[in-house]
Amino acid sequence: MPERPQVKGKFIFQSGKKLDIQGITYGTFQPDEKGNEYSDLEKIDRDFELMTQNNINCVRVYTSPPRIVLDIAFKHKLYVMVGLVAQQYLGYLIDNKKTIAEIKVLIREKASICANHPALLCYDLANEIPSSLVRWLGHHKIENYLKELYWAIKEEDNQALVTYVNYPTTEYLKLPFLDFVSFNVYWENQDKLTAYLNRLQNLSDDRPLVMTELGLDSLRNGEEKQAQTLQWQINTAFKAGCAGAFVYAWTDEWFRGGREITDWAFGITTKDRQPKLSLNIVKQSFAEIPFALPAFPNISVVICTYNGSKTIHDSLDALEKLNYPNYEVIVINDGSNDNTPEIVKQYKYDIKLISTENRGLSAARNTGWQTATGEIIAYLDDDAYPDPDWLSYLAQSFVEHDFVAVGGPNLPPGDDGFIADCVAHSPGGPIPVLISDNIAEHITGCNMAFRKDCLQAREIIR
Repeated sequence: MPERPQVKGKFIFQSGKKLDIQGITYGTFQPDEKGNEYSDLEKIDRDFELMTQNNINCVRVYTSPPRIVLDIAFKHKLYVMVGLVAQQYLGYLIDNKKTIAEIKVLIREKASICANHPALLCYDLANEIPSSLVRWLGHHKIENYLKELYWAIKEEDNQALVTYVNYPTTEYLKLPFLDFVSFNVYWENQDKLTAYLNRLQNLSDDRPLVMTELGLDSLRNGEEKQAQTLQWQINTAFKAGCAGAFVYAWTDEWFRGGREITDWAFGITTKDRQPKLSLNIVKQSFAEIPFALPAFPNISVVICTYNGSKTIHDSLDALEKLNYPNYEVIVINDGSNDNTPEIVKQYKYDIKLISTENRGLSAARNTGWQTATGEIIAYLDDDAYPDPDWLSYLAQSFVEHDFVAVGGPNLPPGDDGFIADCVAHSPGGPIPVLISDNIAEHITGCNMAFRKDCLQAREIIR
């Protein structure tokens, strides 16, 4: 059986490879006479096949499907985000019709249908608990309710990822137990969406952020405007470092509250599955994940090391796997007396190794940028390893803004042990100090990048 999806830092991985969630929402649909929403398996099979053909790799369903739906998804290499609709049970809790223990049994029964399936991306506890209800009951009660249900699912399927789909008016809910953070966001202005995603990234802390609904109604705005909006919404989500995005929705066929909905048309296909303009736009946008750059500046990655033989393997392995077309790697060996130089020489990809006497980290970093040929200098510590798209995110910030320096969070690996956790949480630890959602008072040395011409100008002034 394939390895289950798992969280690593700010992204989701499967079998060691980064899984960028290129998603679409599906349903809800009118149930048959037996109450089965997923009765037309042939239609589901056709839909899933067409999704795969259009670069979609994840499907979000709002209600728990029969296991055969996940079988069909697996056939078409799709992952499924399964909704457990826990918001509908809050009424039972309020009216004392059911206890939390009874609701946990209901949630576990739903989760058991899909448990351990290789097509399962995650469980969604609930979708948008109304802000009025949160205010009435109090946020602590909602937070505890979701926490209880989270652990109920883990008892049923302990390797599964579990999230809750929030929305802006209840962003204040504190849910640190979730495996990743999910939000439905419908900004129709690109600058406002960018600003809000920066805020959500900070609220998410060290966990992935996934946009679980983005979209625009083509009935009121027209198909051309829908397509244009989806293009920048998807692009903006991934530029902001989101682990994925779900477009709302696959089709205009939509059933809710006991009736067919006819006054909205959020689908990228019509009810009879005819493509709208937005289908091809979604296909193109997902093909460019994480995003398209107008230019790829040459980047020099500099690792300064002193006796780093125990850890530099991970750094160099990760640099070999970067998804970036134009970079060089420079290792400054600052007078090591272990076998660090021999380790560096073992790598078959091109690494420039410069050995000096031990002069300290600052001198080594200066040697690095002075030797570099790139217009951007990116520093990485010898005990750190980057995401495969690390350089793309750095380049995007430099290409689209006039920043002199760019840096990012430094997250301890989940399996790095107690000492690494202590260092990460200690006073004076390597964390950026933010003065806004995307501007830092300083950036940390193990993940920082500079324009080389600015470093040169600084050297001249000195």
